[in-house]
Amino acid sequence: MFNEKKDHSSPVGERNTIAKNTSLVGDIKSDGDFRVDGKIEGTIKTIGRVVIGKDGFVSGTIDCTNADIEGSFSGKLIVDQVLSLKSTADISGDVVMGKLSVEPGAAFNATCAMKGSVKVIQNDSEKTKKTA
Repeated sequence: MFNEKKDHSSPVGERNTIAKNTSLVGDIKSDGDFRVDGKIEGTIKTIGRVVIGKDGFVSGTIDCTNADIEGSFSGKLIVDQVLSLKSTADISGDVVMGKLSVEPGAAFNATCAMKGSVKVIQNDSEKTKKTA
């Protein structure tokens, strides 16, 4: 009873930071959150939140749960829940997300798809064929 070890740590609570004037080329995988104020070329995969600061730039792929973007992103962006674009954001590429929030002034030049919102639309002739 007293010998049981319990892990109370929350891996998503961990924060990783790429500071301003820092460049990184490669792939990153983590369970924690990320803040990018420097430059990354490659892939970021996390179950946490990705924040690209005002001076931050990411070129490549981001796969995360939530994202807040103030800086620049170019590539493929996959956000399971909410993508929030601040007024200084500049996005280009392919974007797939659950929900989208865009402040006035943000540049959003991307193909966009929302997860879980695809509905089958039938025209009237198909409906009458099925009921007849």
